[in-house]
Amino acid sequence: MAEAVANAMESETHLLVQAGTGTGKSLAYLVPSLLHRNRVVIATATLALQHQLVERDIPRLMTAIGGQKGIDASYAVLKGRSNYACLHRIREGVPDDQGALVEMPLGSLGEQVLELREWAESEATSGATGERDNAPRHTERVWRQVSVSARECLGKTKCAFGEECFAERAKEKAAKSSLVITNHSLLAIDAIEGIPMIPEYDAVVIDEAHELVARVTQAATDELSATDIERAGRRALRQVSEDNSAEDLMDAGEALSDALAELEPGRIDRMPQELSDALVLVRDAARACVAAFPKEKESEADAARTQAKAMVSDVFAVAERMAASLESDVLWRNDRDAQRGGPQLCVAPLQVWGQMRDKLLADKTVVFTSATLMLGGDFGVVASSVGLKPTERLVPDGPSIARTETVLPWRGIDVGSPFDYAKQGILYVAKHLPPPGRDGLGPAQLDEIVSLVDAADGRTLGLFSSRRAADAAAEAVRERLPHLTTLAQGDAQLPELAKQFVEDPHTVLFGTLSLWQGLDVPGDTCTLVMIDRIPFPRPDDPLMSARQRAADKAGVNGFMSVAATHAALLLAQGAGRLIRTSTDRGIVAVLDPRLATARYGGFLRASLPPMWPTSDGEMVRGALKRLSGR
Repeated sequence: MAEAVANAMESETHLLVQAGTGTGKSLAYLVPSLLHRNRVVIATATLALQHQLVERDIPRLMTAIGGQKGIDASYAVLKGRSNYACLHRIREGVPDDQGALVEMPLGSLGEQVLELREWAESEATSGATGERDNAPRHTERVWRQVSVSARECLGKTKCAFGEECFAERAKEKAAKSSLVITNHSLLAIDAIEGIPMIPEYDAVVIDEAHELVARVTQAATDELSATDIERAGRRALRQVSEDNSAEDLMDAGEALSDALAELEPGRIDRMPQELSDALVLVRDAARACVAAFPKEKESEADAARTQAKAMVSDVFAVAERMAASLESDVLWRNDRDAQRGGPQLCVAPLQVWGQMRDKLLADKTVVFTSATLMLGGDFGVVASSVGLKPTERLVPDGPSIARTETVLPWRGIDVGSPFDYAKQGILYVAKHLPPPGRDGLGPAQLDEIVSLVDAADGRTLGLFSSRRAADAAAEAVRERLPHLTTLAQGDAQLPELAKQFVEDPHTVLFGTLSLWQGLDVPGDTCTLVMIDRIPFPRPDDPLMSARQRAADKAGVNGFMSVAATHAALLLAQGAGRLIRTSTDRGIVAVLDPRLATARYGGFLRASLPPMWPTSDGEMVRGALKRLSGR
């Protein structure tokens, strides 16, 4: 893998590398990245991997290099501005919704804010990073009291604390470093949205690349609600009091609220006239309100004014995008957070592969790596999703393809795994169960879950398609197997649940999506990974359903290219929770017979690690009993 990465960077050829857990893939891309002539960016999807790189892998590599001549071993971590504490906000106060600076929130919130302020000051004194990940425990609401977004920032030259600024120091360090470690979202903002966030580079390694499309989509998704507009208007009120633009903006927010009230939750295929008119009203009112802000001189930087103007500018940008009603965007009403601020209007790109191809792959050399890049046994699905064409793939002994402005050659390699999946793992598909229905887990599924958990004597990670299913399974196991400890997602914070699961083998942990990826529990703690159903996207998912329909219109099988691909990726990630070391043993049990009986089952099975397959439940229960030492 290291040789393939080095060759890709040297020849400016894109590379997809599937590398199983335990191959040491981070070392395999870090070494050629350090040897590359120019700066290399490493982008990860999760904080856990970022921490692993910065706290373990890179320091060990630097120690091993031992000051070799000609190798620039400098590195830096770079995140979005809101991930760093803001010294101006901490020292000068936080504007409230009316734009006034308030010194301290009251009650327990105030105590947490005070703790964060003291932490940030100690970080500034010691020359530390001021990163959110290193802060005392806190909520999102508390962190907003000590941080600012990029739009809200006064800028280094206008801020009295610009020289001490954590975010500016991180940028300066990155500009002097050979390696820059960042995340998928910041990479998307820099490369695809064209907002300069990362110092100049010509090659990027994208680890956890199976997450990239989702993260890029997330970074390009906008939301707007009447509450957002009202809050922006209230902030602007004191700054533009000489005209009525702030009041007009709040009135436009009410018009949007009325228009949203007439809509059903879900995707909006054809925009109603009332909604279109409301969005135009919000857009024009926000534009007028931005224009009404007094121009400030560099010496007159005002945090309340800057942040109020940033909020109104955000409203304008989102309303303008939504009012344009582009075919390349998907629009929907979302009621998930309706209790906090009413329904939201959301907009996301229908596809991101075009932007990724034109704005990232055309300018840089990109190495994509993950344990799950081959879906259905081939790289084609993932390659197409990120903007690479099947006709551009370079194959061994095949014709060479020159890189041009319109042709982007790429290679795909599978470097394998150190694990012997056929000997270490069993894939059990419960063919005898009825297909899953809309009403959640039925008696047959619950009986199967209890019998498997009983045979494993705990030691079970249950991955469920919904919170309701996870809770129902947990309740059944608690009732019928009271001697075991049964934990369900939501009982405590995820790190606490994972710690308890690891420490006690007679424990069961049931949960939903956040457990499918990123949970690392090697050893005897986890000998059974149970998946209740094939994780297809919900039929009413606005974005996925729109993408599926667009694929059908383009003459491609929308179900296979969108729904089955989504399911294959999650299944592979979920099954990957079982074998984490060369000594792990266990069973992946899928309680959905469609994996064995449906036509698409072969595509899904080909995306999983090559475990020994069976549908013999008694044999599986016997194997679990032996693994549990009974």
